Amino acid sequence: MNQRIRNSLAAAGLMLSAMGAGAANYSAILTGQQEAPPNTSPGIGASTIRFDPTAHLLEINVTFSGLVGETYAAHIHCCTPTPGEGIAGVMTPIPNLSGFPQGVRSGVYTYTYDTSLASSWSPSFLSSWGNSTAFAEAAFENGLQNGTAYFNIHTSYASAGEVRGFYEVAPAAAVPEPESIALLSIGLPVLLILARRRPKNAIKLK
Repeated sequence: MNQRIRNSLAAAGLMLSAMGAGAANYSAILTGQQEAPPNTSPGIGASTIRFDPTAHLLEINVTFSGLVGETYAAHIHCCTPTPGEGIAGVMTPIPNLSGFPQGVRSGVYTYTYDTSLASSWSPSFLSSWGNSTAFAEAAFENGLQNGTAYFNIHTSYASAGEVRGFYEVAPAAAVPEPESIALLSIGLPVLLILARRRPKNAIKLK
């Protein structure tokens, strides 16, 4: 049995277990220390997402500041073999998230994808799940729930990624409305201080 068939069968099982599940919220703090390998960038970011596989919607919110290099791409990656560590392929569209700011060291981003569309996925991720958007949704949802999906910002300072963070389940209040995303950037210096004082993956958005 080849890998694609095994993935498709696994995704079918995930779909059955996820039936009836609604939208869920996830959050991540992005730092250089969480990169693989880690780097010493003083940059920091925060990402929140709301994923509703029933409605086929993925809302991505990101704010970041203090990067050493200039941005040229950002993605969600899924799924690593071990929660909270390792690397995985790009899950979202390539070469970049739609409209993600490029050539900057700080910024704010919000975008909602229709995950029933093949164009909302990277070709490699979709192919690995039998070119089925339903299977891809199930695999991504499983990755989010297990802590094996992460957000990564690529810059001229670190082409493999300057800051990243693994998503964790968050309360509904952790996902702000689009018009309030910009306000989050005001608190990034405080988040940086907290990130340096606490263990990896210990900080959650409130």
